[in-house]
Formats: sequence, C-alpha cells, structure tokens
Amino acid sequence: MRLHTSTWPEVEAYLEHSKGIIIPIGSTEQHGPNGLVGCDAICAEEIAWEGGRRGGFLVAPTFNVGSAQHHMNFPGTMTLRPSTMIAAISDWVLSLAAHGFSRIYFLNGHGGNIAPVQTAFAEIYARRALDGENADFIMKLKNWFDLPGIQELTDELYPVGAGSHATASEVSVTFAAYPEKEDRRALNPKVAPEGSITDKNRFRADFPDGRIGSDPSQSNSADGKRIIDVASAAMVKDVEAFFSS
Repeated sequence: MRLHTSTWPEVEAYLEHSKGIIIPIGSTEQHGPNGLVGCDAICAEEIAWEGGRRGGFLVAPTFNVGSAQHHMNFPGTMTLRPSTMIAAISDWVLSLAAHGFSRIYFLNGHGGNIAPVQTAFAEIYARRALDGENADFIMKLKNWFDLPGIQELTDELYPVGAGSHATASEVSVTFAAYPEKEDRRALNPKVAPEGSITDKNRFRADFPDGRIGSDPSQSNSADGKRIIDVASAAMVKDVEAFFSS
C-alpha cells in the first residue's frame, strides 16, 4: 500500500490496525558511467515497495534527495545541506505523527544520509520532549544493504569488484527496476580504485569516473531481482518486529 496512491479514507482505515509507516530514503547522485543518478533512491524504493506489498505495510513517498555534496562535480547530482535535510525530515515525520503514526521506519540507500537522519531523529525526540508530548513514538533507520542475507548474497554474486560506491549490487537493483537501462559496457579500469571520501574536488580527482572499488559492468537485472527478493523478505521481518515493539 502506497501513501501516494491511497485516499485519505484508506489511510484512516489503515491507521485503525497499524501505526507504522515506511519511508524509503536515498539520494540523487552520480553512480559511475553506467549507473543511474537515482540509484540510491530507486534501491530503497523498490525494496520498500516489495516489502510493503508482502507485509501489508504503508509506504510513504521516497525522500529522494539526500546528503551528496562530494558528488557535485558530476552533472546531475543534487544535494541538500545537512541543516535543510534535518528540517525536511523533521517536517515529514511530524506531519505523519500528527495523524497518529507512531512507528516511522526509514529504509536507507545512501551512506551519506546516516548522520543527518540520526541528527533529525535527535531533533524530533527533543522537540516532542520539550513540547510535553508523552505518547509512545519511535523512529528507526535501516540501511537496506545491512539487512540479513544481503552481504552473503553480494559476496556470492560479486566476489571481485563489489565496491563501495556505484556497487555492482545497487546497480543491479536499478537494472531490475528499469531493465531498459541495463548497461554492461566495459569499464576502464575494470575495478575502480579504493579510497576515502572528502569534498567534491578531491572525489573527482581520486575517482574520475565516479566509482569506488567497484565493477558494475557485471551488474544485471537477474541479480537485481534476487537482491530485491532477499532484501524485501528481510525487511518484512525487521519491520514487523519494529511495528510491534
């Protein structure tokens, strides 16, 4: 069940039996020569949608622009300042809380979002405490790539060149979502260099084509479907435990 394609009476009826909602959250940033700019948001969205279908959960619109300043030297990247992102997440969550949602589960697809999301949680909890709000209310952030079974599957599929940005696994998920975009072009070097992330200028100098440690030329839609299947099943168990906590 998706919030964007539901009517308000349908949402009201959902709230009669569940106070939980899933928010997919990602980024709009470069993912190498053959990866989609919306990769991180697409991955979180596809897994959340499939998990929502399996578990009967309500899935909110995707928060699809995140913290990505280090990718800004690549065309198409969009980013939010941490302060903007924290404020926007707070408004999203407080809007949902005003309707009675008390379990807010963020399924994340971008490592750069972790710090601002956790800070937003701290701001929201502080605001509710200072406002004297005592109702039961909990938020959770979960990276889809940390769900049980995902690391084992990606190790099996990509023993070499899995990478840490524009990864073979995340690019495969986007190919499963948009098979017409499947692009297995040869990349040079085949496996990108490893390294750490700082600012946009250093990133472009260290990783000229945008990849870090990865070989997404091996990505394919069949692998992506397997990853979505494993991730969504694991997410259902995690969400069920969280919503019932």
